[in-house]
Amino acid sequence: MKNRSKQITMIGTGYVGLVSGVCFAKQGFSVKCVDIIPEKIEAINSAQPPIYEKGLDELLKEMVSTEMLKGTINTEEAILNSDVAFICVGTPSKESGEMDTVWIESAARDIGKALKKKDEYFVVTAKSTIVPGTTDSVITPILEAESGKEAGKDFGIAFCPEFLREGNAIEDFLKPDRVVIGAIDERSYETVRELFDWVPKETPILKTDLRTAEMIKYGANSFLATKISFINTISNMCEALGVKDVYDVAEGIGLDFRISPYFLRAGAGFGGSCFPKDVKAIIAAAKKANYDPLLLNSVIEVNKRQPLRLISMCKDVIGNDLSGKQFAILGLAFKPDTDDIREAPSIIVIDELLKNNATIKAYDPEAMDNMKQLFGEKVQFTESKEAALRDTDVCIIVTNWKEFTELQPNDVKTLMKTPIVIDGRKTVDAETFLNAGVTYRRIGLKK
Repeated sequence: MKNRSKQITMIGTGYVGLVSGVCFAKQGFSVKCVDIIPEKIEAINSAQPPIYEKGLDELLKEMVSTEMLKGTINTEEAILNSDVAFICVGTPSKESGEMDTVWIESAARDIGKALKKKDEYFVVTAKSTIVPGTTDSVITPILEAESGKEAGKDFGIAFCPEFLREGNAIEDFLKPDRVVIGAIDERSYETVRELFDWVPKETPILKTDLRTAEMIKYGANSFLATKISFINTISNMCEALGVKDVYDVAEGIGLDFRISPYFLRAGAGFGGSCFPKDVKAIIAAAKKANYDPLLLNSVIEVNKRQPLRLISMCKDVIGNDLSGKQFAILGLAFKPDTDDIREAPSIIVIDELLKNNATIKAYDPEAMDNMKQLFGEKVQFTESKEAALRDTDVCIIVTNWKEFTELQPNDVKTLMKTPIVIDGRKTVDAETFLNAGVTYRRIGLKK
């Protein structure tokens, strides 16, 4: 491991801050991870990740044991002993869909107060997903007011968006398909650029202004969300028009090099901390600027309705009265290899079943503790997929964890009262289940 001279501070220890921190440390940078929650910092310094992310456990242990990464609640100390700070705090949605900047503002104030005492040149780099103009209009003025210094003269400003997929975040950071750096001046850019001198030579590093970099992040997430809602719309049309399988249609579409097969998997819709929040935020920002983004409005509306397709399929099979029926929900996280349930389709499915007076048993390899905080005793959480399936009327697969792909027809025929599987993610092979006498329905598959 190469020891580098630059020292880095990460403000915020969620998926972006902690993953980026351990990966920078892996590249030889000394990293301080700052958070306002002491319990999270204690966990980090004990090499216990406060979040689940594939590979994070091992990498955090390595970086803590080599003292390349440390957690702290002292922002000032971290700033005074580093060269660059990345703001990685959350940007939640308000009820209106607008981005809430409360944590961004708090982080900027804390950094600004520390900058007031710092003599050396320092670059503040936002990494949180923020609406174009936020670095200019929110972060920079607060930094200048709190520090009494001038951006571009006394300290640098940059925006470096993250493109990390939860469940693959470490791999995405260490093997990026591009690095985008927006900066107010050349010195700010070069300082941040130096932090990425380890990326492969073929990796594009795009130099932009701040607002362009901010918009690239929103544009990328909005396009990916659009692809998902697009293929889900095609899927629903396939069912209505009697087309055999939307996955065959998607394969033919994805072979077009202009389109590609990625994000053309029909299913229960997208969730997580990025797509729903970010698309809503850029819609709100556009409307505030007197532009109505009709396409993105439709992306959100399609996604909002998509999980309910699973309920419709249940009613097609067992009738409209779900009262007293027992359901097994397999998969609670919004996607496999994470414990994140934010905007997860499973929440909509469970809510709708409870409204219909159904009873629910649920299982997920990682996300059950988070889901318990939402539903408590309204849902029976089980220790295994087998326990969830036992004596139930219908199984709904919402998240395609690997262990669910190993589910066999005999499992459901033996454990369930009635072998009915509603598959929201093409998790198992339809032909295998249908040939074994299981009642199997999947989004985008002809009845």
